[in-house]
Amino acid sequence: MRAAWRVLLNGYEYLVLYLGLAWLGILCLAWTPVAMISYPLLSERRGRALGRFTIMAVFQIYLASLSASRRFSFDLDALDVLRDAPPLILAPNHPSLLDAVMVISRLPNVACVLKADLMNNIFLGAGARLARYIRNEPVRRMVQLAIHDFDCGSHLLLFPEGTRTTSSPVNPLKGSIGLIAHKAQVPVQTILIETDSEYLSKGWPLFRKPPMPIHYRVRLGRRFDPPQHTQRFMSELEHYFAHELVQGSAFYPSNALSAQAKRTP
Repeated sequence: MRAAWRVLLNGYEYLVLYLGLAWLGILCLAWTPVAMISYPLLSERRGRALGRFTIMAVFQIYLASLSASRRFSFDLDALDVLRDAPPLILAPNHPSLLDAVMVISRLPNVACVLKADLMNNIFLGAGARLARYIRNEPVRRMVQLAIHDFDCGSHLLLFPEGTRTTSSPVNPLKGSIGLIAHKAQVPVQTILIETDSEYLSKGWPLFRKPPMPIHYRVRLGRRFDPPQHTQRFMSELEHYFAHELVQGSAFYPSNALSAQAKRTP
């Protein structure tokens, strides 16, 4: 009976994984033609508000579907206090592809800095353009757009590592976050994302099933004042992330990213 139960559970987990990915694709594709039509018809203000609210709702539906399967759990309540906060740079660590989904699912007015190829992606591009998300290059233009967006009372989601974590507990940080915070004189709110799985980490094949259930917890870290010296700020920020993520690893003692780092020569 135990062997039969394991086979059934394994089959169910594959179903959750593949149907979940298909469901997210369907939600994004369903929004794409609406976003494409809305972009030239709506003012920048209305298009931005509609685009960001819809992306939040889509991500909420997707995460709720995964949670309903009982093979994923998401503890994201800590983000709710940021909904009415003044303009901030939201700076999470980046263990997996789900990180932006988790943060945006709880906040209705977030501009996200995206790689240029994602802005042209068939699933994400039209919605990202309507929401006035920001390309990560060229850097000067990115900084200008971010500063303009803060004038609208927005939050800016920017991953300081620039890519998903490959070196536990955190990659060397990119200087763009310090530059934007300095130029805009906006505080930096750190966000600490913890998980017990390598699922969708850097190099993880999209359709490879991980051990389940998978747990995610998001907690708010320190809020840094706008920096006056960017280099000093970046050093302090990197040290803070490294210290806090090591301290928080007690929540997930079998943290897979730590194991991955040990396997790396």
